[in-house]
Amino acid sequence: QVQLVESGGGLVQAGGSLRLSCAASGRTCSSTPMGWFRQVPGKEREFVAAINRSGGSTYYADSVKGRFTISRDNAKNTVNLQMNTLKPEDTAVYYCAADYSGRRGLTLRIYEYDYWGQGTQVTVSS
Repeated sequence: QVQLVESGGGLVQAGGSLRLSCAASGRTCSSTPMGWFRQVPGKEREFVAAINRSGGSTYYADSVKGRFTISRDNAKNTVNLQMNTLKPEDTAVYYCAADYSGRRGLTLRIYEYDYWGQGTQVTVSS
């Protein structure tokens, strides 16, 4: 069993920054692609960013490209999301997810992720 725990959410003014972290326990995530998603009430969960096993390949949603950076520390079993120049429309609950399919690359598809964290709230005020 895998447990993913997100941290680092909070309230920030527009233009500010936050750094989210996702810690994995119960099973290493160092050999798995990881992703970040977000969801606002009444809307579907949407893809934000993904990273492959080594961290050498990343992919971002157009809405966050150039502002967010996903990274990982396999020695610490963590994945991070640095969020800069935050906008009110970035307000959401952010979830990290792990893909244990054995994929060599990364995936944007929500249904291809096997484990999810409980989420952390990010609120950006205007």
